[in-house]
Amino acid sequence: MRNDAPERGIASSLQCALRHLEAVPDLPAVVVGLADQPLIGAEAYRRVGASYGDGARLAFATYDGRRANPVLIAREYWAEAMTLTGDEGARVLFRRHPAVAVPCDDAGAATDVDTPQDLADLESRWRSTTASE
Repeated sequence: MRNDAPERGIASSLQCALRHLEAVPDLPAVVVGLADQPLIGAEAYRRVGASYGDGARLAFATYDGRRANPVLIAREYWAEAMTLTGDEGARVLFRRHPAVAVPCDDAGAATDVDTPQDLADLESRWRSTTASE
């Protein structure tokens, strides 16, 4: 799946994913994350996804009490998500409707890697003094 209109903002990326998933009729919800947040661990995705089974229809991970990714969007909100525009995705849905906060402090970090310097900083954090290069 490829977003052929990334210049339309993050909403268009979310819509691209939802269009792809609409073909799966028994899929009740989706958990979405951002590719530029590589420190978010799999456990955060599992927790946010599990919130659906606990009754959540919209949910988001929190780190240090701040809303972040990944997010859960139940199928009943997909049509509304398809109307979103610009550089806000599911955040708009969370302003319009009740959502569940899922603490994920011990499941990674919502650090963005947006620039070459961000990537260099991340790489230096992970580089071991004993690793061979």
